[in-house]
Amino acid sequence: MSNHRRQVPGIHYYAGPAGGWGALKATAIAVRTQMDVFDAPATLLRTNQPDGFDCPGCAWPDKEHKSTFQFCENGAKAVTWEATTKRVTPEYLAQHTVSELWEKPDFEIEGLGRLTHPLAYHPQSDTLRPVSWEQAFARIGEVLRGLAPEQVEFYTSGRASNEAAFLYQLFARELGTNNFPDCSNLCHQATSVGLPRSIGIGKGTVSLMDFDNTELVISIGHNPGTNHPRMMGTLHELARRGVPIIVFNPLRETALERFADPQSVMEMATYSATDIASTYFQVKAGGDAAALKGIAKHLLQLDATRGNVLDHDFIARHTAGFAEFAADIAATGWEAIEQGSGLLRPQLESVADAYAKSNATIITYGMGITQHNKGTANVRLIADLLLLRGNIGKPGAGICPLRGHSNVQGNRTVGITEKPSAAFLNKLEAVFGFTPPSAPGHDAVQAAQAMLDGQAKALICLGGNYAVAMPDHARTFAALRKLDLSVHVATRLNRTHLLVGKETFIFPCLGRTELDVQRAGPQSITVEDSMSMVHASSGKLTPASPWLRSEPAIVAGIAHATLPDSKVDWLELVADYDRIRERIEQTLPGFDNFNARIRIPGGFRLPLPPTERVWPTVSGKAMFSLFEGVEENSPGVGENVLRLVTLRSHDQYNTTLYALDDRYRGVFGRRDVLFMNEEDMQQLGLEHGDRVDITTALPGSTQRLDDITLVAWRIAPGTVAAYYPEANELVPLDYLDKESGTPSYKSVPVQLTLRSKEIRPIA
Repeated sequence: MSNHRRQVPGIHYYAGPAGGWGALKATAIAVRTQMDVFDAPATLLRTNQPDGFDCPGCAWPDKEHKSTFQFCENGAKAVTWEATTKRVTPEYLAQHTVSELWEKPDFEIEGLGRLTHPLAYHPQSDTLRPVSWEQAFARIGEVLRGLAPEQVEFYTSGRASNEAAFLYQLFARELGTNNFPDCSNLCHQATSVGLPRSIGIGKGTVSLMDFDNTELVISIGHNPGTNHPRMMGTLHELARRGVPIIVFNPLRETALERFADPQSVMEMATYSATDIASTYFQVKAGGDAAALKGIAKHLLQLDATRGNVLDHDFIARHTAGFAEFAADIAATGWEAIEQGSGLLRPQLESVADAYAKSNATIITYGMGITQHNKGTANVRLIADLLLLRGNIGKPGAGICPLRGHSNVQGNRTVGITEKPSAAFLNKLEAVFGFTPPSAPGHDAVQAAQAMLDGQAKALICLGGNYAVAMPDHARTFAALRKLDLSVHVATRLNRTHLLVGKETFIFPCLGRTELDVQRAGPQSITVEDSMSMVHASSGKLTPASPWLRSEPAIVAGIAHATLPDSKVDWLELVADYDRIRERIEQTLPGFDNFNARIRIPGGFRLPLPPTERVWPTVSGKAMFSLFEGVEENSPGVGENVLRLVTLRSHDQYNTTLYALDDRYRGVFGRRDVLFMNEEDMQQLGLEHGDRVDITTALPGSTQRLDDITLVAWRIAPGTVAAYYPEANELVPLDYLDKESGTPSYKSVPVQLTLRSKEIRPIA
């Protein structure tokens, strides 16, 4: 990159590795600004321990679930954010109207601290006021009984425990709806839809042991240093062992290039680091399918010329659809592949050569694969590539979708889905004695559309920041303001809570770090990580307020008040979470001896038939798929169209902003930036530091984001990137993957208009 750029406030390019002393310093700052310095060490040391709590950050599993401490900067931030000493008191809320709070930046709203009392919106004063739990539950029940079940939406955050999520889906289905918009709809729904068609189950097939035995890792569309930080320890081990790690990503990400492990005395003492990626390919946004087809094309050609490249025995015994897949790949030309991927044929052939040499390959992927118009088809292409060489169901190999929240996968396992299976519904009826609804419910986008159309009248949110996480904020925000009732269960205030309807309630809940005492005594909850391990989590901190209740207790309280003739004894279930787990065991396969097995450190792994080469598909075999063409739908309208990727900063977890910095990308104290390839800037007559307006280049779209500062960056030509959730405004509500319903946050056609050549200071 050029050394002669003008200076832009807050932009200071970062030259060091990921991790290292910078990570330790960032953790120290988080502790100092959020927690009691005397409580912090003991709290952090209980993270991911057998008698401690599961980290509320990413879903990467623990290398050892015993008395070791694996340092993770962003996990520490998540813990300190929850265990903060800051409080949002009734006195503060009485002095600040909802309208005043709305004018604050998101970072400041969430930065106010922990909620302390159950709250109800008072329209006359435009304030949030304390309300008793019983009064609030009674009023919610009264409103819900006056609505048709299909008029109620039940949103779930991925941080909800298995116990809370199971009770939540049970409540909604006894009420009579399958309306379950949830955070998975916005991230890995393409995995949940695509993988069952390919291998029979919507989960990854690898374990940490497989990473110990793999010979090659292909990493596609994710930034683990920020989004799955515990994964960096695994990648660090692989790199030091000499295992090739081939990366496909539009942006050059520091953590995928060089990482200094804070656990390594040598690296910390010598200020050295380990190279992570053995090869780094900057695929253009939306070009993943073309790249995957190019790799497959060369593999097929290699097999045709020298033989013994494909696993023909595996393909014959365990798969169907290979001939059609191979014919489509053969018909796809290299010119289209190069143009679609932004990569050259020799580059993709080199990946295929490395893959052909490896006896055990893992492919990891994130939302850079799923959040596209053809996200489901992208996922299936990855499965196809693995099936070609029998890389599912053998040691050291498999598919590894990287989930975000630490229990987003568990929520799905215990029933949070808008399209439940008949087998699951039959089990619910047998165990609980009521007939659950069978008609498909709403996903996250469909729920917003139902609110806009006036079909949905109530929204209950078990955690999360639903409206801000959604695309097309102008429409989504308007949708929530039309509601008769909104209910939010949360630890902190966020912008979605301020989109008040006719009646709004905000319920403060316990966090993962806090002691949960019910009638039977202290309780544990359970979570499932991204490798299908289920284990217990027990908080130890004194709750932030005596008025807090646990998520299971809040769900049970609302259900008990809403369903006076319920078949479920809600209050007895929540008195002892072992009783909830007993019902989960009775309802769901794989949870045998649930209570006994979660008392074993590390927990247990749920059944994954594809790891045994058993395929629960309709055909009983793993299925190859067809991806027609190589490009995304909706290439954009007009001239000079670029493809926008939304991304998170390093001081961010989903919609939560811990600070306004993005250390590894060299951005400090601001978020109003657009990362852009410097050659693209020159072609458009722009330069580093220019201020532009961004508009969505789709037919009929009016979305725009104004006064954004250009930052020259190592990003694929034709691709630009801006921060989520601010850039969500540029994603139309109906711009999504038709198969999964996931919004296309990672491939929005946009155009830029120069606003000013003047340097904008930090706000």
